[in-house]
Amino acid sequence: MPTCEHGCGSRQALFHFRFAAVVDSIAPIVETVSDLARRELSHGKEMEIALALQEALANAVVHGSSCDSAKIVECWVAHGEGGILIAVRDSGPGFNAGEIPDPLAQQQLGSDHGRGIHMIRQLMDDVHFLRNGAEIHMRKK
Repeated sequence: MPTCEHGCGSRQALFHFRFAAVVDSIAPIVETVSDLARRELSHGKEMEIALALQEALANAVVHGSSCDSAKIVECWVAHGEGGILIAVRDSGPGFNAGEIPDPLAQQQLGSDHGRGIHMIRQLMDDVHFLRNGAEIHMRKK
């Protein structure tokens, strides 16, 4: 599992998913991680984790990898006393997370993009971007 430089802690990966960047690959991974969260964390948190993971994987597939099945997306999942840690990495060039417009700003309300990162930040306790935005680390306590 990639090591988080932001205090998320490094844990042994319980799951490591490596898959072609196609949208159909997302749902089975989200389901597996939701089942883990349901068993290991307090009730109700699995829905927040599932939605954040779905958004992170969709961003990696659609934006980071342009839905190119020749490109690979990776996801690591670990849990421990500090909660569940998820890392998602794509092979794209990344992005500057600070330049993502606020989806709640008046001029963004009609946009059909730009809500995923905001939702992830609201749903998870810690969110950090690495590798110029091509990797996201998320933790739920």
